Amino acid sequence: MPRRKVKTKKLDITRCASKYFFELGYSSTTPKHICEELGIYTGNLTYYFPTKEHLLREFVEMLGDFQWKMMEHEANEGISSILAICLELTAMAAMCDENDAAKDFYLACYCSPMCLAIIRRNDTARAKEVFQDCCPDWSDEQFAEAELLVSGIEYATLMTVGTPISLETRIAGALNQILSIYQIPESVRKTKIQKVLAMDYRGIGRRVFKEFRQYIDETNEQALTALFQAKNGERCDREETI
Repeated sequence: MPRRKVKTKKLDITRCASKYFFELGYSSTTPKHICEELGIYTGNLTYYFPTKEHLLREFVEMLGDFQWKMMEHEANEGISSILAICLELTAMAAMCDENDAAKDFYLACYCSPMCLAIIRRNDTARAKEVFQDCCPDWSDEQFAEAELLVSGIEYATLMTVGTPISLETRIAGALNQILSIYQIPESVRKTKIQKVLAMDYRGIGRRVFKEFRQYIDETNEQALTALFQAKNGERCDREETI
């Protein structure tokens, strides 16, 4: 019984945090915001999430799952896996260019050691699946090493310092470097970059940000429903035993 309550509280915290992270911004969100919203003590929050970074990690885990689903969806719509990866970074960069809260969230993810480790793990697995034909002799270690470079390029693309270079220029440069790392021929690189830049990537970025927020809520609701179903199932089992 106590364990079920813990899971329910964790879902409440995650749902509440998503509201602040994506509206107020991750950096501006404090434990006090979440505790006051839920009417709980700081100790209740730190019991499930010792630091705000641990809470951020919860979202990064969901983000990785969401991005896999997005790539699969794009592939099913007739877009190649390589173009889907290009579109993913392009949409993310567009989100950060237009939405300060989104930019703050993504940069926090890349600056957090524990979150960056998750990003690199997920992206390495994806790169192995998408680029294995282009890099047939690569070992797992080589794909992991490549991701160290790719994640740095992604971070540089999302952040701007001083007078920013245009979004289109940043995207084109980043995608060219990333595809070069995975030994994609220059002619193919140019074609993929031209195609992705011809798309409504700003509109796609807005849609992805909105859908990710919805995905978090739906994921939590599904988990909560499963919890209650398990609870009712145990109650029925006890009644049958009696």
